[in-house]
Amino acid sequence: MLNRPLAVVATVVTLLAGAAPAALAAGAAPGSSPTFRTAVQAPAEVRVTAAVLDLDGTGREPVVYGDDTPYDTASIVKVDILASLLLHARDHRRALTARESALAQVMIRDSDNDAANALWHSIGGAPGLASANKRLGLTSTTPGTAGRWGLTRTTAGDQIRLLSAVFGSGPTPLDTASRSRIATLMTEIAADQSWGVSAAADSGWALKNGWLMRTTTDLWDINSVGRVTAGGHHYLVAVLSNGNASMPDGVQLVERAARTAVTATAAH
Repeated sequence: MLNRPLAVVATVVTLLAGAAPAALAAGAAPGSSPTFRTAVQAPAEVRVTAAVLDLDGTGREPVVYGDDTPYDTASIVKVDILASLLLHARDHRRALTARESALAQVMIRDSDNDAANALWHSIGGAPGLASANKRLGLTSTTPGTAGRWGLTRTTAGDQIRLLSAVFGSGPTPLDTASRSRIATLMTEIAADQSWGVSAAADSGWALKNGWLMRTTTDLWDINSVGRVTAGGHHYLVAVLSNGNASMPDGVQLVERAARTAVTATAAH
């Protein structure tokens, strides 16, 4: 299973609540990889990258913290699958069926893998995702093969492009109803899966998380993407990581990274 709920996550989130974000060194480039890794206390064997776009700022490109290289998505790809499904349905001038709607709901809200399998088939698998991603402006995302959607490869920057298609104000191939459907589902995440980029919010958030233990190493991929509101601004945030010793360790790292990256972006 790509997503296996662990009871310890709720404990981790509780322990992290209210923790102050680390500060990047004064005068350092915001995206400096060594500076960012130090600020978020990333272990030497762990990779972590964050990307942030201030929707209320003047820039249209995200600030990337760390190296914007590909990571396995785990279940954050489920947002991409839903966007692809909605584009596919619109192309065929139809609404989602009742079954598709029900599958989409549990795929995002509960991170249900059986629902993702079914909808992956509905969009045409890897070729369908690749076609949709080209329209969505994703340039560094490679779909997983042989039905392994959770092994899709992506970058933090590409995840911001996907989030922009949902939450941004610019042109997007997704219509208003599709954007609203995705955004709403991302606010209805099951309580035990509400960790992640939400740690950077002081009010509202919408997110999707992904977690995957690699059977060859027993190390964890932990990812979180979404929109957060902090200090009166709305931010798109993507944090990707791999090589974590445990799921709780990865959750803590991702939350430190989200807080640090949003705070640094707000300060520049």
